[in-house]
Amino acid sequence: MHGPASPGWLLVALCAVTGTYCLLRMRSGVEEQRRAAGGEALMGFGMAVMAVPAAVFAPPGWAWPAYAVVFGAAALRALWAVRRSTHHLHHLVGTAAMVYMALTMAASPAGGHGHVHGASGVPVLTGALLVYFTGYVLVTGARLVPVPAGAAVTGVPSAAGGRAADGAPRWGDRPELARACRLSMGIGMLAMLLTM
Repeated sequence: MHGPASPGWLLVALCAVTGTYCLLRMRSGVEEQRRAAGGEALMGFGMAVMAVPAAVFAPPGWAWPAYAVVFGAAALRALWAVRRSTHHLHHLVGTAAMVYMALTMAASPAGGHGHVHGASGVPVLTGALLVYFTGYVLVTGARLVPVPAGAAVTGVPSAAGGRAADGAPRWGDRPELARACRLSMGIGMLAMLLTM
């Protein structure tokens, strides 16, 4: 490691790679999978931008309120989608956490120039989000244990549209890769919340 910026760059890389994979998952033949992947790509890239070390890029004053608006809209979309599937409840918590971090950065004395690092939010809310994402990471990590062929996977819809000609799932529709993507974002969210 080369100083305090190194963990920030590792988080940027993790979130950007995850966002990129989620963009590729949007080519799925399963509509629900495409929708979920789009929301996850937004989260991945949003987290990557938020994690850029302040020594490299200090966002203008309007950036954090704009961030809150974008993720607020994503939270409303996730709230609407919760009617169809409880999987979207996690998206709702994630987007709400992004709104919370953006508002905390906008209100920070440094004007948000420290990115997430050194900001202070509401300790009870930060603690609740830390507990939620810790549990999410542990449960999702445990579910990464290999799944027998043909088994149903929670949170990843299965349909004929997500299969190749030989019947095997396409690489973008593989449930273990989608779980690894969600696990990566959960770890990234934990890292960002720990710095608040």
